[in-house]
Amino acid sequence: MNTQKYQKSLTKTVAIAIAIAGILINVPSFAGTHLAQSRQPATTARRRTNRTIVDVLSANPEFKTLVTAVKAAELEKTLAGKGPFTVFAPTNAAFAKLPEGTVEKLLQPENKATLQKVLTYHVVSGRIDSKSIKPGEVKTVEGSPVSIKVENGKVTVDDANVTKADIKASNGIIHAIDTVLIPPGLQ
Repeated sequence: MNTQKYQKSLTKTVAIAIAIAGILINVPSFAGTHLAQSRQPATTARRRTNRTIVDVLSANPEFKTLVTAVKAAELEKTLAGKGPFTVFAPTNAAFAKLPEGTVEKLLQPENKATLQKVLTYHVVSGRIDSKSIKPGEVKTVEGSPVSIKVENGKVTVDDANVTKADIKASNGIIHAIDTVLIPPGLQ
């Protein structure tokens, strides 16, 4: 009889723990800081960890411009590949900060190589979540390093602020940023 009570108690405890974990997942965090939330709840990407980086980005309207650029640069297969990758993903608002006509120019077929260079400058090999991110330079897939700073709980990548961290995908992790990163040598 004691075994049955113990099993019921254990089952109830596990159910409560799962419920609490579900609530905690809804709380945005990045190394203990408060970050701006996107309009889409973080739980959408976090619950569906069987979706690739491209799937997760495509499902979030905040990354519509980035997804369009990934398709124009023909990087869909790469970002849907095995990975793992860490993507510092510029939001639509980040692309809107570029000089007028820049996005349209980059999306033209004759500028595909430049667009690929810009986009791969936002990607790092490996999975770097908010718990393991460290200040310093990190080599990007493009080949040039980005500078990561962590000051007073605020994370920046070059001149971009991380606005939402730890958006999980099956083949990596995504950190939303508020500025498009430009590789050295490009204007």
